[in-house]
Amino acid sequence: MLYSFEVFPPKPTTPIEKVSACFAEISALKPDYISVTYGAGGGTAGGEVTCALAARLQDEFHTPAVAHLPCISYTREEISAVLADFQAHGITKILALRGDRSPNRPEKHDFRHASDLLHFIREQGQGEFSLYGACYPEVHPEAKSAAADLQNLKRKVDAGAEQLISQLFFDNQVFYDFMEKCEILGITVPIEAGIMPVTSASQIQRMVSLCGASLPRKFTAIMQKWGDNPNALRDAGIAYAVDQIVDLAANGVDGVHLYTMNNPEVAKRITTAVSGILGRI
Repeated sequence: MLYSFEVFPPKPTTPIEKVSACFAEISALKPDYISVTYGAGGGTAGGEVTCALAARLQDEFHTPAVAHLPCISYTREEISAVLADFQAHGITKILALRGDRSPNRPEKHDFRHASDLLHFIREQGQGEFSLYGACYPEVHPEAKSAAADLQNLKRKVDAGAEQLISQLFFDNQVFYDFMEKCEILGITVPIEAGIMPVTSASQIQRMVSLCGASLPRKFTAIMQKWGDNPNALRDAGIAYAVDQIVDLAANGVDGVHLYTMNNPEVAKRITTAVSGILGRI
């Protein structure tokens, strides 16, 4: 069973060295890989930051890295430049994404979907890259329907995605239902379940507004009980994430992808709690 983490670059005004200690602690937990989200900045600047951090994970901390690569705001030439930079730094695993729409980053229309980027990388003869894709157990917010979203996911896999990482969710049954639909549609690549430990009330409000994840009764009860008690909510959020992972492992999922929010202590507490279940001790 795969066990992986996600981390993100610092803000543009913050030196990369500021996150080195965080990355070192998270790498010490020995995940199968760590994915690095795309850095802020125009042109290929974001890719340069992601590349630098992914290379550091591999070279200094000896942890395989997966570099996020959004495409909607970039031209084919810019994407080619980012890919060349990845290659030069030994980054061979890419999470191909459309990317979020933003008024601060005009769309350039060379790539409208993640499947376009996957096709482009394969057409360029970049066979040395292992390609990952994202999936949405509760449907992408912009999808016309759940059926259309699944067809889009199938196009990603057909275009070259060898493994999928799911958006966060808080109801495991939602993920099991999604997996069943994928199987019926012939999507057979490994799918990791995206788990985010909620450690603050503002965090959950922000994430739900972005991805539309539903909140089961058990989760809302936690929020109502300890939403105004940061320490208690952090402990309850960690316990809830551990409970999700235990259930997922018992049901034989392909893997778990932990959204660490660059918090080594939370990642360590969860990893310690599930190490035996995941066969890592």
